Amino acid sequence: MSATNRPGTIVLLSRLAKAVIRAADEEALGMKYRSYAGLTLLRDKAQTQKDMCHAMHLDPNNCVLLLNELEAAGHVRRVRDAEDRRRHIVELTPAGKKALAHAERAMEDLEGEVLGPLSPEERAQLRELLERAISGAPAGQPA
Repeated sequence: MSATNRPGTIVLLSRLAKAVIRAADEEALGMKYRSYAGLTLLRDKAQTQKDMCHAMHLDPNNCVLLLNELEAAGHVRRVRDAEDRRRHIVELTPAGKKALAHAERAMEDLEGEVLGPLSPEERAQLRELLERAISGAPAGQPA
């Protein structure tokens, strides 16, 4: 197959992402994949609700629905920003940290299955390249 007949990199990334999302079993993760994705953003630090929505490429309505689910599950809490009472800060709760750790173990198993054909060095290189691409990617419009 010539290079012009092969799918582009973005198409391949989309296919891989869809395969992972389909394989990310809610029962194994202990939550929906989108909840897992949201919790990973809060792993290292709390964020404003607006920043979290932007990082996940969600429109504000869908982001609020996600945060409502996470809050109802006890995984996050929203508190008013002391510096700007109009903003909410989203924090991971202890229960959220525990749920995230469980989901991450399940995702490690899934990653092993999906990226099985790659060597550990290739996996590390892929991760580095994806991180670089994401850090330089335009924000675009919310999904």
